[in-house]
Amino acid sequence: MKTRPTKSSARKVATAPAKRSPARRATIDTSDIPPLTDEFFAKAVRNPYYRPVKQSTTVRIDADVLAWLRSQGAGYQTRINAILRRAMLKGGKSV
Repeated sequence: MKTRPTKSSARKVATAPAKRSPARRATIDTSDIPPLTDEFFAKAVRNPYYRPVKQSTTVRIDADVLAWLRSQGAGYQTRINAILRRAMLKGGKSV
């Protein structure tokens, strides 16, 4: 026999921390949480399951550049994305 939650049990949802009153938030003990230092962020690793949202676009590329990318084997579009991402993260100005 399957049991369904009653209306009263469905209403007993924990209040989200952001919605709690400032007085109630002040009573939360955070003494066991270590401070986040620059060293922590230097060792941080991006979530391995993170996948950026892809967007389809049309780009005009010089024929010789495209031929070189394709000559490297399958996945030339992924390589184009990696090259552009490195340039973006380097922070260089566009020409």
